[in-house]
Amino acid sequence: MFALQLAGVVIAVLLGVFDVAPLAAVLALIGVISVLAWLAARREWAPVSALARVIDGWNEQQPDPQLFSLARLSPRTDADLARLARGLYGFAERIAGYNERERNFTRDASHELRSPLTVIKMSADMLGDEAGLSEFGDRSVQRIKRAAREMEALVESLLVLARGGDQGTGDEEFVVNEVLRRELGELRQVLEGQTVEFALEEPARFALHGSSRVFAVLCWQLIRNACQHLDQGRVVLTVLPGAVTVACLAQAGRLRAEGQAFELTIAQRISERFAWTLELETREGNERVASIRFPHPLPA
Repeated sequence: MFALQLAGVVIAVLLGVFDVAPLAAVLALIGVISVLAWLAARREWAPVSALARVIDGWNEQQPDPQLFSLARLSPRTDADLARLARGLYGFAERIAGYNERERNFTRDASHELRSPLTVIKMSADMLGDEAGLSEFGDRSVQRIKRAAREMEALVESLLVLARGGDQGTGDEEFVVNEVLRRELGELRQVLEGQTVEFALEEPARFALHGSSRVFAVLCWQLIRNACQHLDQGRVVLTVLPGAVTVACLAQAGRLRAEGQAFELTIAQRISERFAWTLELETREGNERVASIRFPHPLPA
């Protein structure tokens, strides 16, 4: 097509050079050839443009393989474009299958993992209230409570990450300070008798739009990671304008040198999923600070 256009333009130019046709006729001929070439190219590229529009508007979270069905293509579609459409159709079917299996697994895992954890927590509470429980038994009950709470936080974290596009943000608006206060109260109960102290400082107050549970899971993982670095000391949560920091301060000796802890890996993946900036800093060997910055804080 473009070769024919070039040949037509060359012929028109030669007609003008050898005075076979007047200049106005030559220019008109070149214009007509260019318009016809453009219309032909647009007609040939119409199926490609239609397929590009379908791909641009495709929702990977709710994929519809029928969008790439050959029946939807133009009758003028060539073999290469039809082969591409068949490949996209198969890809969309696989993505739809993956999403369906992921939703089913997340739903089933959420029920099957949370139910026994609830039974363990209730049984530990009932056992802890039993009269005449020995000191050894009381310590064992506290260990069961602590392990159950840690497992619950881990399950919540993994389920948040397993939801894929369903990020669980919801339409909730929550005050960061209140969520931290509630989580810290539960943490003190679970870790009662430990050598690590917890404190909450609130020089600022703000709210977020999203899921309070996801925020609590992120903070819980950072707190657990801070506890991994301490034999004895304090974990301080500080609410700053548009940010929250979790600092672990060793009172005796230095912080334990830990590798890339599993809790920190989960926290980083959650922060990346929700576009919350997570920064880590070690100060003078006895203080480690994790900072979470939120791009769109709201007034509390």
